[in-house]
Amino acid sequence: MAALTEEQALLQEQARAWARDEAPVARFREMRDSGNPLGFDKATWGSIAEMGWAGTMVPETFGGAEMGALTFGVLLEELGRQLTASPLLASGLVAASALELGGTDAQKEQWLPQIAEGAAIVTLAVDEGPRHAPTQLATRAEAKGSGFRITGDKSHVLEGMAADVFLVAAATDDGTGLFLVPADAPGLTRTRLATTDSRGYANIAFAGVEVAADAQLTGGPGADVLEATLDRARAGLAAEMLGTASQAFDMTLDYLKNRVQFGQVIGSFQALGHRAAALYTEMEMTRSCVEAALQAIDAGADDVPRLCSLAKAKAGDFLHHMSNELIQIHGGIGMTDEFDAGLYLKRARALEATFGNQAFHRDRYATLSGF
Repeated sequence: MAALTEEQALLQEQARAWARDEAPVARFREMRDSGNPLGFDKATWGSIAEMGWAGTMVPETFGGAEMGALTFGVLLEELGRQLTASPLLASGLVAASALELGGTDAQKEQWLPQIAEGAAIVTLAVDEGPRHAPTQLATRAEAKGSGFRITGDKSHVLEGMAADVFLVAAATDDGTGLFLVPADAPGLTRTRLATTDSRGYANIAFAGVEVAADAQLTGGPGADVLEATLDRARAGLAAEMLGTASQAFDMTLDYLKNRVQFGQVIGSFQALGHRAAALYTEMEMTRSCVEAALQAIDAGADDVPRLCSLAKAKAGDFLHHMSNELIQIHGGIGMTDEFDAGLYLKRARALEATFGNQAFHRDRYATLSGF
């Protein structure tokens, strides 16, 4: 485990206690059962914003804390443990990163303070099909007058039902462009998706949506800004996945220590002990990969893309395995909706596919490594 600074360690303790006491899995279950179309509780999001977590990656100049990716990863890991639902990753990390990396001064001044305060939810709309393929964009932004006309469809957009603004990746005559599009723009429609993890995803349709020229992010080449933004998203999501898997491990370990069969605690059975040891080893290897990616982002290292793909692939593998083991080792109770294991399994499958599944990132890692 990376050596956290004193400030990061204190923030980790605060986040763990807050998530456990104020936004536990039971709160998520209540949100799910209520049929909340946003996919998160507004009061929970308000508390997160009040604590300043939404501004973790935002420069101090724009009202943020500018504490870096590793610190943000600490927060996401602790929220992942409790399946805490919020737009923190989509808005506070992904959208804030895109604006920081590619926004104009005016765009940063307008949107970064609102993101940091939690006053506006901004989310990236990139994928257009069942698989992550950010280099294959059918959505187009065509020059029209002094602005652009955007036409196309985006699928499975994170926080798509709650977003105030969409950051849309679209093909242009010059390559790839990123455009800020208000959710209430004429010609934009969103359709709620019913997903297994009960979050607020949406499909977004752009039927000739017109935006001004200053809606485009022009602080850097669009394709480069998009790829760098996605790498931050992948590393942050990997941290959340690590938290979800770590909690699943802790639940399993507690069960092994307390469940008695044949007059013995089942954790004393050699086969189950070996499985637990193997899972712990896999968890720590995943942690090393995730933290290496986050530290590389903070250091501006040359191998950020490779390490982010490694982190996402490894976190996906471990979370897939751990969520299965959580169900299996708990036996019959693990199959019931009353027990939380099923919620972890469903969230695991959704996170694995987001921003590229294991196969996508193994292939990308191999390509970046020269294979």
